[in-house]
Amino acid sequence: MDSKMSSTEFSSMSLGNATSGDIAGFCPIKPQHISISVLICLTFSVGLLLNVFSLWVFTCRTPVWKSGTVLQFHLAVSDVIVCPMGPFMAVYYHSANWFFGKALCRLKIAVITFHIYSSILFLSLISIHRYVAVVRYNRDSYMNQKDFVQKLCVGVWLFVLIMGAAFATIVDTSTVNNHTLCLSIHQGQYIDLYLIINFTFLVPVLLLAFIVSAICYSLLVRSMSLLDTSHDNGQAIKNKSRKMVAVCLATFVVYFMPMNVVRSVGLVVKKFFPHKCSLLLEIETAYYVSWIVAGVNCCLDPVIYCFSSQKFTENVHLSLSRIGVRLSTRNDESL
Repeated sequence: MDSKMSSTEFSSMSLGNATSGDIAGFCPIKPQHISISVLICLTFSVGLLLNVFSLWVFTCRTPVWKSGTVLQFHLAVSDVIVCPMGPFMAVYYHSANWFFGKALCRLKIAVITFHIYSSILFLSLISIHRYVAVVRYNRDSYMNQKDFVQKLCVGVWLFVLIMGAAFATIVDTSTVNNHTLCLSIHQGQYIDLYLIINFTFLVPVLLLAFIVSAICYSLLVRSMSLLDTSHDNGQAIKNKSRKMVAVCLATFVVYFMPMNVVRSVGLVVKKFFPHKCSLLLEIETAYYVSWIVAGVNCCLDPVIYCFSSQKFTENVHLSLSRIGVRLSTRNDESL
């Protein structure tokens, strides 16, 4: 009887300590600070407004589309898709509970996948398009043909739809320590799957896209350095090109890289050092902060449209002037 009592007491003590992180797989799940939820809602709300406005400019104020316009339109669509998820993520992060059911969890997983990787791929295509248009200009180039670019965009959407649908089918909600979780690092049964997907697919896609964009924009900057800046027109084009390069590369380095790096580190810690609960919780908070930073990208993409298309800028100024908002304008020519 005493041995049974000792065994029971030992088990109870073990489980009690497990919630404190002494036993692998039992790290506590803590709600995030309210400021994270507020910033997520604010960021995605502003991003939604800016990108809906951009789509309106594209569809209602831009009658003639070029190949670059097609790419920018699809990038705006990608940003609009994810913004409505902001309030759901805000509630989830603050409560550490997914209250919205399995179906909406799967939808969240699919939508996040659509957004992140369609954005990365469309930004890469925009970088290739700018390189072709400025450095290797040729009217017969495929990247200057609207029909070809539209097919590329359809291919991107099919690719991310298949990837997102597959991921959403495999992953489901879990109940851990009385918390209902959706796409969480605390879902121990999915850690091996998360690691495989992360390091064999998600990270390589980001790195390849970044390398392609960096090469294209480096060549673009080099080409711009050869422009004749003795005239205002040449200097204006050069300045505009540099700003566009800075914005696009910042999108990768500042907005997408942190999320992927933090997620990768978190998965490694969860898999190989599951008893490091304090570290894991800090990484989890850092990942949610990186989501806020990534959300800022939705607000930044319309800036890319202004830098890459003088017509878009003019249409924005015209649309704002009709509602009483006037901005100073310059007669910079489009690249």
